[in-house]
Amino acid sequence: MILDTNTLSAIVAGVQPRRLSQKLMGGIGRLHTTSVNWAEICYGLAKHPFGERLRLRYEEMILPFLNILDFDIACSEIHGELRAQLERKGQPLPDADLMVASIALRHDMTLVSGNVRHFARVPGLKLEDWLEE
Repeated sequence: MILDTNTLSAIVAGVQPRRLSQKLMGGIGRLHTTSVNWAEICYGLAKHPFGERLRLRYEEMILPFLNILDFDIACSEIHGELRAQLERKGQPLPDADLMVASIALRHDMTLVSGNVRHFARVPGLKLEDWLEE
């Protein structure tokens, strides 16, 4: 399972619907995020007035339990194909989201996001929303 930015943020913010809490407990050792998601988190922390304090929460609550998957050459190739395909359909997605989706597809993993409808445009991407009740 790859945890998207909004799922990671919900954990640190303490906004944990029962479904999220149950899934997290059951997923220990199998949870991942991506370097792209971590970049989004770092950007948000840099802008936030309490960013340093929040960074400590991420370092204590999240990072020890996740493997961070990188955007590599194979992901780049998937990204290029996806971007062209979605643009032809008139359904483009932001590059960062396509990068996250490409990493999930490359590793044949499910993306856990509170934005399932948004990512549903990506063919073959497995999705779950742990933020819904």
